[in-house]
Amino acid sequence: MESMKVVDYMDRQPVLLQADMTLAAAVEKLLSQKKLGAAVVDAQGHLVGFLSQQDCLAVMLKSTYHCDLTANVSDCMRTDVLSVSKDEPIISLAEQMLLPKPKIYPVIDQGRVVGIIDRNAVLKAINNSMQECYLKPA
Repeated sequence: MESMKVVDYMDRQPVLLQADMTLAAAVEKLLSQKKLGAAVVDAQGHLVGFLSQQDCLAVMLKSTYHCDLTANVSDCMRTDVLSVSKDEPIISLAEQMLLPKPKIYPVIDQGRVVGIIDRNAVLKAINNSMQECYLKPA
């Protein structure tokens, strides 16, 4: 299990957002790509925040009462983002995901966002490992 790394199961084409884009544009991106959240990056691709569907929902719900959705991503994103290295073992991330932590982690390599990994991918990795155990001849 230690040989399975985040890089082997991460989404290599994550949705990336910019802090100055409108919340409406960000929501459209999340919905069209069917993503639960996305990393917010600066011009160099460095992680500056994370925006989840839950974050969007909270702001949009308030805006529906006044019909005035004027927020930017920077107004709604979280800046205390937990991320993982591409070389982190899947088992370590799985253990971390048992705690009340995020469901989605940006994957960082040399300070830049290179992917996203979520609980579904981690579960798939562990399931693959378990299947290999059962298929090995005794």
